Amino acid sequence: MASVLEDPILIRPFKGHKAAVTGVDFSPTTTALASSSLDRFLMIWNLKPQSRAFRFVGHVEAVTSVQFSPDGHLMASASQDRTIRLWIPCIHGESSALKAHTAPVRSVNFSHDSQFLVTASNDKSIKVWSVHHQRLLFSLSQHTHWVRCAKFSPDGRLIASCSEDKTVKIWDAANKICIDSFTDYEGFANYVDFNPSGTCVVSAGSNHTVKLWDIRMNKLLQHYRVHRGGVNCVSFHPSGNYLITASADGTLKIMDLLEGRLIYTLHGHKGPVLSVAFSKGGEKFSSGGADAQVLLWKTNFDTFNYKEVLKQHIRRIHTDDPPHLLDIYPRSPHPHDGQSQSIEVSSMIIHTDIYSFSL
Repeated sequence: MASVLEDPILIRPFKGHKAAVTGVDFSPTTTALASSSLDRFLMIWNLKPQSRAFRFVGHVEAVTSVQFSPDGHLMASASQDRTIRLWIPCIHGESSALKAHTAPVRSVNFSHDSQFLVTASNDKSIKVWSVHHQRLLFSLSQHTHWVRCAKFSPDGRLIASCSEDKTVKIWDAANKICIDSFTDYEGFANYVDFNPSGTCVVSAGSNHTVKLWDIRMNKLLQHYRVHRGGVNCVSFHPSGNYLITASADGTLKIMDLLEGRLIYTLHGHKGPVLSVAFSKGGEKFSSGGADAQVLLWKTNFDTFNYKEVLKQHIRRIHTDDPPHLLDIYPRSPHPHDGQSQSIEVSSMIIHTDIYSFSL
């Protein structure tokens, strides 16, 4: 399958942050790209050539995470200042702050219907919030160390979290209980996320590994040891067939999950890569690095009929019989460390007008 794919290409870099880029996310229409940074600012980059970029000022310490709401009406950010902020992207400079945690907030994530937020913090807790009422609904607190990341499942019924206590936990959001826990004795996970059909979770390890867990059968499904540094972030292609990873070794890697192998290694950042995200349609992805750059990339994965593939996966997991997830991803629990095509990207300088907005 991989042989018919064109190489991913760098479309352009965006330069405007003054410190490491900790998060990136595309708007639902893929017309804009948001980024968060240790410089305390958020940026929204218009993807049209020669367009303005907008700087959002409000947090008083490093911003650790950013996400557009699925309906596109809001943008949420998390910060080391212990708050989360809700922004209206089309009204530059306005935001509301929620005193979220008693320690730095590591991640923020919207539910699929844009009605709820889940946050993860160094105070060892996970919190779920009502977006409309901007109030806390409940907390989850079984982790024994800093919680690095928390994500809703695609249907909103589950929450996945990872912590420096070396566990990945799955929570029943309605009943507010932990229903499963996966332990990695080699290291902790920096990041966790569900695949698009909600049948698996992936963890990005500080021990250089990427692991795909089958949450219906409670088993390790795939295991990749393809990086030479900690893995900081991962993103599923909307089809669920591909996974891109960002690492402290300065590379991005793309895995073909159906074939269970590494297919591309991308070199573009000058230093650790901290964040990565596919666009909602899968035709682009973006990465953010310790070099303060945001890179925009193009793939041709959108040429596949991924909606039909995903529909088949969802139909399979809603039958009365247990899903046979090996039909989705082949099982390869032993570390994969095969070779891939390596792509080097030469440096480019593109100037962008930046407009700054504060509270």
